[in-house]
Amino acid sequence: MKLRSILFFLLLISALKLSAQDVSLFQQFNGRFDYLAIGNTLNLNENGPFSQCEITTSSSATLQLQDSQTVIAAYLYWAGSGTGDFDITINEIPITAERTFSDALDADRVFFAAYADVTSIIQNQGNAEYTISDFDISAIIDPFCPSGTNFGGWAITVIFEDETLPLNQLNVYDGLQSVPDSLTITLDNLNVLDNEDAKIGFIAWEGDDALAVNEQLSINGNIISNFPLNPANNAFNGTNSFTGATDLYNMDIDVYNIQNNINIGDTSATISLTSGQDFVMINNIITVLNSQLPDATIVINDVVLECDSRQISIDYMVNNTNSTDILPQNTPIAFYAGGTLVGQSQTLQDIPIGGSETNTIVIDIPESINEVFNLEIIVDDDGTSTGIITETDETNNSANTSIELIIVPDIIILPGLITCNLGFEIGEFNLISAIETEIDVTTNSFEFYTSLEDLRNTINPISSPEIFNNTTNPEIIYVRVETSLCFEIYQFNLIVENCPPEIPEGFSPNDDNRNDTFNIRGLYDIFINHELQIYNRLGTLIFEGNNDTPWSGFTNRGLNNRGNLVPVGTYYYILNLNDSNFKPINGWVYVNY
Repeated sequence: MKLRSILFFLLLISALKLSAQDVSLFQQFNGRFDYLAIGNTLNLNENGPFSQCEITTSSSATLQLQDSQTVIAAYLYWAGSGTGDFDITINEIPITAERTFSDALDADRVFFAAYADVTSIIQNQGNAEYTISDFDISAIIDPFCPSGTNFGGWAITVIFEDETLPLNQLNVYDGLQSVPDSLTITLDNLNVLDNEDAKIGFIAWEGDDALAVNEQLSINGNIISNFPLNPANNAFNGTNSFTGATDLYNMDIDVYNIQNNINIGDTSATISLTSGQDFVMINNIITVLNSQLPDATIVINDVVLECDSRQISIDYMVNNTNSTDILPQNTPIAFYAGGTLVGQSQTLQDIPIGGSETNTIVIDIPESINEVFNLEIIVDDDGTSTGIITETDETNNSANTSIELIIVPDIIILPGLITCNLGFEIGEFNLISAIETEIDVTTNSFEFYTSLEDLRNTINPISSPEIFNNTTNPEIIYVRVETSLCFEIYQFNLIVENCPPEIPEGFSPNDDNRNDTFNIRGLYDIFINHELQIYNRLGTLIFEGNNDTPWSGFTNRGLNNRGNLVPVGTYYYILNLNDSNFKPINGWVYVNY
């Protein structure tokens, strides 16, 4: 469907106070759990401006659990266009919403979702056909049809226990958040101990199979798909991953395998959805993560380097996500630089299963170690590559990263570059010309920066040094020239000066759009306080102008001929730039037609 601008959307939502509810953790299950979902749409066909504007008040779906699967919880979600129908029935049993959600596109297109716990009903009736009835939004659906936002549907998430399953952590998140143009949801409270067979599922509303403009679903930056039901470019398209159904018009019950998109030790995951056209609302998200027995690991969170110093600060985290027992206090940690032991530490307290501990250590790197080295941290290492703790996996106790000390050389000062003012004290410079006499620009690697900090961190280099416009006057430019050992730093100034204007010898005010005015280049944007006087050959002042009134051949002084076009001839001018660095300029200009 075509949507209004996102700014207009946000302003209207703010005015209506119909803000979406962030998707957040609702329930967590730890054990041998998994889930499935059933549901159906009320739409008779996919919505859209050319579709039939009809919607039913009931629909059905069949639940089929295996004998080994025992229902632990069942959550019913339903949603549709309008402000809501919160009293419905399931297999003729009355249901009232326990929680409600809302979202909106604008003042006229508002949507609702609702939740109810139906665990006891599903436990009592088990495998059966479930019919949602008395879900009636038919009276309000017509205004939504022209924009293709007419929809209604329901879904039941069924969490079950099965002793044949591995130990899992199952998280149920819900809320109501929507796109376009983009949506990012962070799922926290995860405990990723083993990513084997990890999966994520969604209940989403209003997705259109026919709309697939830049529609992508990502987790932790990786685009995921479930082809052919959910291709990478059309994630929400009216399908049910559990049953293979493709006719859930304007709703989705989807499941994706994310084994290669989430890592052991993760405590959160970031879901991103983009859509250039389709309006999609996420109502429910479920993650299922394997909880196998892990052991201790270590992560380098950050390494802080001081400029021109061999001292480094290391922020690290010890995780006990791979252990069947606590990781005891005083477990040793060794720090190596280029293979040389440079520091030691230990855990501060007992770390429980699934727990972690962060700490910081400051280490001086000896002069004998090169400025560029590999930093390795090993937990359960007494400094002699020997561990004191028996672990289930003795091969994953280390973390490493490449470090380059910031040993800054002396700055070499170069002559500055001077250019003419193009206006507002801005000039155009070829930065390479400033260093051509110092280095061979054809063989050396170099970059220009506007700050010394950016140079040291090699971020934000000047992208087009051959054509560079200054932002301040004067402005300092720094050059980083790479060498075999480290790098060299050069510095020079950019200076913008007002240059004399270029005055033409004549012009022709004949309205041919060519040379119709006394066009003095470098005058009107630079010497904005200038004054121009024009005299005829008799010495009579016939025109006075300034930055707002250039001379186009007409007179504006004198009693008898004011406002007339001057005849062909030579005229004397006096140009006062009103700049202390320049004297008034005078000369002759020829006017011809």
